[in-house]
Amino acid sequence: MDILNEKTLKEQISAGKILPVYLLFGDDGYLINHYENILIDKTCGKNNDFDLLKFEKDIDLQAVFDALNQFPMFGDRKCVVLSDYDFESSSADEFDKLISLLSDSYEFSTLILKLEDVSFDLKHSSRAKKISTAVKEGGGCIFELRHRDISELAKMLVNGAKKRGFTLDIGNAKFMIETCGADINTLVSELDKLCRYADGDTITESDIETVCIKSVDASVYEYVKHIINCNSSLAFSTLDDLIYMRLEPIVIMYTAASAFIDIARVGAANISSKTFEDITADFPYKNKEFLITRAKANLKKLDDKKLTACLNEILNADKLLKSLYGEEKTILEQMTVRLIYIIANGEQLD
Repeated sequence: MDILNEKTLKEQISAGKILPVYLLFGDDGYLINHYENILIDKTCGKNNDFDLLKFEKDIDLQAVFDALNQFPMFGDRKCVVLSDYDFESSSADEFDKLISLLSDSYEFSTLILKLEDVSFDLKHSSRAKKISTAVKEGGGCIFELRHRDISELAKMLVNGAKKRGFTLDIGNAKFMIETCGADINTLVSELDKLCRYADGDTITESDIETVCIKSVDASVYEYVKHIINCNSSLAFSTLDDLIYMRLEPIVIMYTAASAFIDIARVGAANISSKTFEDITADFPYKNKEFLITRAKANLKKLDDKKLTACLNEILNADKLLKSLYGEEKTILEQMTVRLIYIIANGEQLD
């Protein structure tokens, strides 16, 4: 059975098409819950206290069966939601009950199987394949709800700001994603904060810098930016902030290393006459394409000798972090000094 996407689900809902069975899964919990709520409203209305029944993962499936076979009390249909049922670990008998639930036709009910924290691997799981067949037999569809790309997220933020009575241009929307990350829950929460803070009806880059919580990656990349600009004061200040946030030193070092690896990849791509699209296709930069743009700018400040020396210094810090427990902050501070020296002078400290 084909796995469908958000666009198809949205089109079906807009056309007023409600199926008897839905399986919703994917890496975006916000979208899974968003469309679950829309399907509930479309199935049994907003006043759904009696015609909506929700069951969690540990439920006896007999209770789900009973709910599906009850007549709706006020509307034309009732909606039954089963969340994160661990079908891989269930007994053979319980799994057979699940298959029966999904494959049966319900004249007055819609079943939503929501897998937010349970993996659904159609390629490698025989049980997932059986579930797929059952959903099809029950007249339903499977929808994978994945993280939106940066362009889609930026448009969402622009439209979200407009609905709240504010103007957010597309450039600042993308900057907000760079700052906060691509999680929709976080972005919506930060947009609400910005609209309460903004002076006037326009959200500026300064507002975003002042109000929005930086993602871990954004905070570490700011630390790297200060290193590459040879601004030791800001580099150490940002490093202190990261440690105060109780971010693991090894995570700081690895994320900093990834920034220099980004630069190395862009440099290698230039030598090989590879394009921006080639880099994003070959490496995992989905929703993080801005890292390549940032790496291109940083590459102008680093020749091959400096970049190689920086990577060697980071490798040395990695070895020390794994061997000298309790000295992590000192190791990171020393790495910071050595990286700035390399970038400023073109050679490693002895």
